[in-house]
Amino acid sequence: MSDNDKVLTERRDNVLLITLNRPEVKNACDNEMAFAMNAAMDLLDQTDELFVGVVTGAGGDFSAGADLKAAAKGGLRERPPRGGFGLFARPARKPLIAAVEGVAVGGGLELCLSCDLIVAARNARMGLPEVRHNVVAIGGGLFRLPKRIPYHVAMDVALSGTLRDPEFFARWGLVNRIVEPGQALPTALEWAESLLVNGPTALAATKEIVFQGANWTDQAGWAEQMPIAMKAIQSEDRTEGLKAFAEKRKPVWKGR
Repeated sequence: MSDNDKVLTERRDNVLLITLNRPEVKNACDNEMAFAMNAAMDLLDQTDELFVGVVTGAGGDFSAGADLKAAAKGGLRERPPRGGFGLFARPARKPLIAAVEGVAVGGGLELCLSCDLIVAARNARMGLPEVRHNVVAIGGGLFRLPKRIPYHVAMDVALSGTLRDPEFFARWGLVNRIVEPGQALPTALEWAESLLVNGPTALAATKEIVFQGANWTDQAGWAEQMPIAMKAIQSEDRTEGLKAFAEKRKPVWKGR
């Protein structure tokens, strides 16, 4: 397998399907995969005609996290511009949906936390088992998780290292939808398609304000949101949206 094959991208009209493709190691992430994922995020952000991304894994698993065997071999590990896994520090600015089958553990769960919506198969297993190997979860999980679920629940997940089923995480609002095994990707793609009726520049601005807003006070938020919102307010899509409303027709979005 060439490095370029470690993350596959497929354009499905206005949706970009992104597939982690190292099934022989349950899609564990090595350095080459991280750079390939970084490139996939750039492709999504830089292509006007792509409005939403869906992230999944090949071979029946989402991701087993970092490739610890590759890390144990040592050698220089260069970090991609977007951070670990190619997106932890700076995910795409457009909505991302995680389609989870099998395991989503360690960096795999942190990848879910880097997405905006999560669909999980009923038999999936999710968690942060790093402490069991005397490893610290530094892919955002330890500070993002307690922002998404209650503090003491997040502490239980992080300190125990126990893997949980999606029902556990859905109970606390982390997983959006639970589906039967094998249906995570079809459901995520259907969900992505349903979002396409909305203006793409408004979708991107809305996602970005929510993403950034976790770090704003209410007072700062009034000013900080405006530069992001203006990209949508001043876009061709806004003009088209208003024109389509007046003409009682479906808008034709361009993503700009």
